[in-house]
Amino acid sequence: MSTVNSDMPPSESGDVSDSEEPVTPVELFFDLVFVFAFVQVTTFLAGDLTWIGVARAVALLAVLWWGWVCYTWLTDAISTEENVPERVAIYAATAGMFIVALAVPTAFEDGALLFGIAYFVVRGLHVALYATAATPETRDAIFRLAPGFLGGPILLVVASFLDGPLQGVLWILALVIDYGVAYVRGVAGFQIHAEHFVERHRDIVIIALGESVLAMGLGLGDDLLVLPPESIIAAFLGIVLAAALAWLYFDYVTLGMEANLVAADQSERAKMARDTYSYLHFPIVVGIIFVAFGLKKVVADPQVSLEVIPAVALCGGGAIYLLGDVACRLRDVGTVSKPRLVVALVACAIIPVILQVPSIVALAGVLVLFVALAVFETIYSANRRSIRGM
Repeated sequence: MSTVNSDMPPSESGDVSDSEEPVTPVELFFDLVFVFAFVQVTTFLAGDLTWIGVARAVALLAVLWWGWVCYTWLTDAISTEENVPERVAIYAATAGMFIVALAVPTAFEDGALLFGIAYFVVRGLHVALYATAATPETRDAIFRLAPGFLGGPILLVVASFLDGPLQGVLWILALVIDYGVAYVRGVAGFQIHAEHFVERHRDIVIIALGESVLAMGLGLGDDLLVLPPESIIAAFLGIVLAAALAWLYFDYVTLGMEANLVAADQSERAKMARDTYSYLHFPIVVGIIFVAFGLKKVVADPQVSLEVIPAVALCGGGAIYLLGDVACRLRDVGTVSKPRLVVALVACAIIPVILQVPSIVALAGVLVLFVALAVFETIYSANRRSIRGM
C-alpha cells in the first residue's frame, strides 16, 4: 500500500499515544453477532434470487456494516474494560444487533418493523454512550453527527410501514443520510488509536471470511457421510479460495494501510479512518460475502452450471473485493495496483464462460485467478517487499 515507515512512533505523527489497549473481549463478543448476521444475508439472498434481491442484500449489508462501524469508532474512544457501565451497554447493544440479525430474512416484509426498531435502539445507544462516556471534544463531534446517525435509522422504521418502490426509496435515503453525514459534517474531534482501529477491521475481515466457510458447510447439507466426491473437492477448492482472499489482504495490504494510518497526524488520521476503513472496507466485506454465496451454490451441486446471479456473486464478488483494496490504496497514497485491477476485470469478463461449465469447473477457474495473483505479488511485488522490509 505504501512505503511509509511503520516503525514511526505515533507520538511523532498522530496525537494518540502508542500505548494502546488491545482489542477487548467485549468487542470480540460484539463481532460474533456479525457471523450470524452475514449468514442471514446469504440466506436472504438465496430466498430472493432476483436482482431486486441482490440490491436488498447489499442494502442489508450496508445497514449491518454501518452499525458495526459506529461501534468500532465508539470502542476505540472509550474503555470497555475499565468501565463496567460502558461494558454492560456494549453487551446490550450486542443483544440489540442480534435481534436485528434475526429480522434480516424478513426485513422488507413482516419483520421490517422489528428490524427498524431494533436497529434504531442500537444506534440510539451508540450516540448516548458517546455523549456520556467520551471526551468533551469527541462529544462535540458526535453531537454534530447525531442528526444523521439517528435520522437514517428513523427512516428505516418509517419504511417498515410501507412496501414497494416507496419502501426502497426510504431505504436509499436512510443510507445516504447515515453514511453521508460523516463526510459532509466531517470527523474533526474524533481521536483514533491506529493500531487498535486497524485490528478491529482485521477482525471483521476474518469474520467475513469465516462466513464463507459456514456458507459452504450449509451448502453441503445435513448428511455429510454420503457426500459425493465432487462436493468434497468443491469444498476443498472453496477453502483454498478463501485462503487466497485472506492472503491478498493480510500478507501486506493491511500492513501498508496500518503504516499509513499510524504516520498520519490526528486530523488526517480521522479522515483516513473514515475513508479507507469505514467507507472503503465495505466493498471488501461485501465482496467476501458474495463470494461466500457463490461458494454455497457450488458445493450444493458441483456438476450443474451456476445460475446468473450466483455466477455474478462468485466472480463479481471477487472483483469487488479487489477493487475495494485498490480504492483503499488510491485513497491513501494515490496509486493503484495494476495486477489487482487486471484480475478484477478478468474475473468479470469470464462470467459468460462460467455460466456454460459445471460449477466446480467455474470455481477452479476463479481459484486459479486469485492464487496466481497471490503468488505473483508474493514473488514480484516491490510494494510488498517495501512494506514487509524484505
